[in-house]
Amino acid sequence: MGLIQAAMAAGGSVLADQWREYFYCPSLSNDTLLTKGEKKAGRGSNKKGSDNVISDGSIIAINEGQCMILVDQGQITEICAEAGEFVYDVSTESSIFYGNLSESIVNSFKEFGKRVGFGGVAPKDQRVYFINTKEILGNKYGTVNPVPFRVVDTNIGLDMDVSIKCHGEYSYRVVDPVLFYKNICGNVEGSFTKEKIDSQLKSELLTALQPAFAKISEMGIRYSALPGHTTEIANALNEVLSDKWAGFYGITITSFGVSSVIANEEDEKTIKELQRAGALRNPNMAAATIASAQAQAMQDAAKNTAAGPMMAFAGMNMAQQAGGLNANQLFAMGAQQQQAQQAQPVQNQAAAESWTCSCGSVNTGNFCPNCGSKKPAATWTCSCGTVNDGNFCTSCGSPRR
Repeated sequence: MGLIQAAMAAGGSVLADQWREYFYCPSLSNDTLLTKGEKKAGRGSNKKGSDNVISDGSIIAINEGQCMILVDQGQITEICAEAGEFVYDVSTESSIFYGNLSESIVNSFKEFGKRVGFGGVAPKDQRVYFINTKEILGNKYGTVNPVPFRVVDTNIGLDMDVSIKCHGEYSYRVVDPVLFYKNICGNVEGSFTKEKIDSQLKSELLTALQPAFAKISEMGIRYSALPGHTTEIANALNEVLSDKWAGFYGITITSFGVSSVIANEEDEKTIKELQRAGALRNPNMAAATIASAQAQAMQDAAKNTAAGPMMAFAGMNMAQQAGGLNANQLFAMGAQQQQAQQAQPVQNQAAAESWTCSCGSVNTGNFCPNCGSKKPAATWTCSCGTVNDGNFCTSCGSPRR
């Protein structure tokens, strides 16, 4: 009796699975990374087909920003990321409505015999999955603990590590659907959303920030300028995370946004003090600072009328004399430096045009004032190896270059 029931069930399921199916994906939101394809039913006659069985000749609709993968008996057999209509014509489930009719009938009887041995059910599992290949936006991150960042300022000889906190958002994209399916989501029944991997990705991202920031600081970018160099940060993060994210997860970071960067208050104070001290190495800046302090001291002394006008004027005179000579000397030093910088190119040019006579005298003219010897002509070496002093090579005739 059981054999008869199995034969009847097998015959019914084989006939029900003869219909060609139409699979599609209604939509993939920003939060959905993978979803199982839906079989279009509606008002048609194909209402009793077996679950997870795809008949030969079935059509799969693929939208822009999607990648379709077909899994047969747990193994990926087809993949397509091109938008349009995909015809599954290598299915192990034959259909009398597609391909050679006689072959389809023979294969259907073979399938019937196989299903009888399995109690009337289809001994196979075929699924269609759609993977979201669009940019996944709005992934927030934030450093709970400060991250070291190296600050280099060659102008003042500054090279120190500071602690910064960084907040913002990043986006990523699935670039290898096969790796993503095999190593992340697997054979899910419904949908796989990004919240299932958000915590892991965020943890690994924050771990990679430190070596990524080290690469950014090597470029001479200051931490305060990080919001203007988000492309460089994304490239540095991808370089650090390439083995894990691109090589195992199948995803890469497409953009990295920085909302705020805050350094430790003590570190900021130290940097400002060092920059201020470095600026005062310029004599003109130092002189201007002293002159400003003297002017303020004179104003304060002039306001001191408590001891009478004479004491106020005495205070003003003391303020004028305090360091006034040093300011003048610093301004003079600054002017001398500017003159030296302006004269340096002229000196360099003169040094380049000078020549040494055989008598040992260094000259800049065409004749030596010591012995009267003529300045030797400048020589050049031709490609053939001949040393010449004219405009053409005496050996091969090539022009001077």
